[in-house]
Amino acid sequence: MIPDRRGTATLLLICVTAAWGLSFPGGKALLLAAQAALPGRDTWFFASLMIGLRFGLGALVIWAAYPRAFSQMQPSEWRQGFGLGLCGGFGMLLQADGLSYTEASTSAFLTQFASVLVPLVIVMRTRRLPSLFVLFCIALVVCGVGILAQFDWRTLRLGRGELETLIGTTFFAAQILWLDRATFHGNHSGRVTIVMFLTIAVILAPVAIRHTHHASDLLVFFSTGAMASMLGLLTLVCSVCAFLLMNRWQPFVDATTAGIVYCCEPLFATALALFLPALLARFTGIDYPNEVATTHLLIGGSLITIANILIALKPIAPVPRAIGI
Repeated sequence: MIPDRRGTATLLLICVTAAWGLSFPGGKALLLAAQAALPGRDTWFFASLMIGLRFGLGALVIWAAYPRAFSQMQPSEWRQGFGLGLCGGFGMLLQADGLSYTEASTSAFLTQFASVLVPLVIVMRTRRLPSLFVLFCIALVVCGVGILAQFDWRTLRLGRGELETLIGTTFFAAQILWLDRATFHGNHSGRVTIVMFLTIAVILAPVAIRHTHHASDLLVFFSTGAMASMLGLLTLVCSVCAFLLMNRWQPFVDATTAGIVYCCEPLFATALALFLPALLARFTGIDYPNEVATTHLLIGGSLITIANILIALKPIAPVPRAIGI
């Protein structure tokens, strides 16, 4: 392992969470615009169609950049991409639909339990407890996300939204662990990402079709130039760029570190929500006000940032070098 790769990987994975953070206000604005253009449809329809289109189009973009990808695909790259697609597709679908049935703060808090589930699985697999340093960083991010989301344990109930979010979180944890498997080190991240994206699109296509009233419903995200532009932005930034970076650079850090780094996602989502919704509302013609900055953002964000700085500056364990694009 090249000594400086872990720090570089951590920084780039933080950039990944920034792109994912953009998908929250951006995705919500796009869903609100679609719901206004096509009222009366089930939440499963909009969630599955938006995510399926993002990753289906993303697969075409990457394939255009690597036209020989399928002829060069290795069996292990098919397996890795398929596993990542299964975990990511089901996880994102459950998370997106769950947001319609629970408070955003509760969903944000529950989603970040992937950072706790990952080391728990590793403990059961290796029968070794994480170091006190790792446990301290996990505690920081859990507290930080809880404060950031203004989470109140008294309001927690296990309804449809909470249950879907928790199940989705297990898929996200499985995705982190699947990407961490040593048997996949050396796979080409670009080819793996194409398989991952196609798998997500194939998984979600039946869900969208099942909840379609008319064939023209499937074109709702292209009904206006503003919606098509936003779909393109989410596809390129939040899907293509983010997951190419994730699949390329996560193998340079251990799974526990990756889980902690990914907890930056709600920090970026909250920060972007302070100014982006109003801009997107004017662009699409919907009602979507900005959120207001609070001390929760400062305190919670600081705890998450401190945990990521600590985990980046103190390597936990060397990992094999990966080969990517």
